[in-house]
Amino acid sequence: MCSPVCISRVTSVIIHIWIMRYLCTINFYRVAEVVKKQLVKFAHKGKEDFYTAVRGRVNEYFAANNISTYSNSAMYLKTVVMLSLYFVPYLLVVTGVASVSLWMFYAMWLLMGVGIVGIGTSVMHDSNHGAYTHNKQVNMLLGSVLNLLGGYARNWRIQHNILHHTYTNIQGLDEDIEAGAAIRMSPEKPLLRMHRYQHIYAWFIYCIMNLYWITVKDYIMLFRYRRTGLLAKEKVSFQRAILELTMLKVLYVAYIIVLPIMFGGVAWYHVIFGLLGMHVIAGFSLACIFQPAHVVETSDFARPDEDHKMENNWAVHQIRNTANFAPNNKLVCWFIGGLNFQIEHHLFPHICHVHYPHLSKIVATVAQEYGVPYQVMPTFRSALIAHGRMLHKLGTTERP
Repeated sequence: MCSPVCISRVTSVIIHIWIMRYLCTINFYRVAEVVKKQLVKFAHKGKEDFYTAVRGRVNEYFAANNISTYSNSAMYLKTVVMLSLYFVPYLLVVTGVASVSLWMFYAMWLLMGVGIVGIGTSVMHDSNHGAYTHNKQVNMLLGSVLNLLGGYARNWRIQHNILHHTYTNIQGLDEDIEAGAAIRMSPEKPLLRMHRYQHIYAWFIYCIMNLYWITVKDYIMLFRYRRTGLLAKEKVSFQRAILELTMLKVLYVAYIIVLPIMFGGVAWYHVIFGLLGMHVIAGFSLACIFQPAHVVETSDFARPDEDHKMENNWAVHQIRNTANFAPNNKLVCWFIGGLNFQIEHHLFPHICHVHYPHLSKIVATVAQEYGVPYQVMPTFRSALIAHGRMLHKLGTTERP
């Protein structure tokens, strides 16, 4: 156990680091001008307007069955379960109950990692899409749970809702396929010699993605969104956002590190190891859920022409760059918030994921009628293999 003086000094150092990072980054970007992203334009119609047809069928489904597009009682129960997977183990850790055994102590941290995945793919995800309920305040409240997990909901909504869902698999716009120079997830990125091994080492990088996000990435994203004008979508000033982000990071450090060290009943390094284990579980799991839906061989990674126009309309582009997996695995579907039905999610992000299994039958039928490809991988394992195979191709071929 650390003494109160030691805890105070550690807390002061952590706060000092965050403040210095804030001041240094402000000075660095003060000279930067706002540069708008060069966005692309999708075709108005395509495949005889597939989207109009599928949207009409989906609306008919909800009207005929007299059900809401939002969450239901099953979703409410899942919300309680997912939140409990994270916060109950945390309470056992911070109150010292879990300290009766190091096995139990570390098990609680790993369970919290599972909780992060469950909250992130189900509760937080639907809420930040506005799909959980018609009540905007409830959506905002549940979406902001991400802030307690070390993330920043404002950044997430910009990266995911605006960039990823609009410009899926378009290099330079979809940040979900941007993992720095180490991993080549798009045929438009430069091919480096080290990429020939990325199908091996990418899985290890996935393990640290969450740690990168909670420490550095949120700041990088916030400054980038300021420069590109995207921060205005959140209707918040840059000064308020950077202050809000810094306060949230300090709060996160205080409750996830300082309090367990003070009251957890174990040495401080066990808390640090537990925290690392939690985020390794979360980072690896989230990457394995999201990446196989887009970075696979069936995605076409379409490029805009010289006038920044796309060949297909938005809906056809989405379905040509997205794939479902494990549609018959009820456990996978329940735990990852229906994100194994990524096609339905990308076409109807404002509909709660509990409806996706039913909607998938409608979308598949309409896609077949209009000659639009509808890709489904039978199992979660086959999806991971497909993603690994695509990483290998991207690492050895200029344009697979």
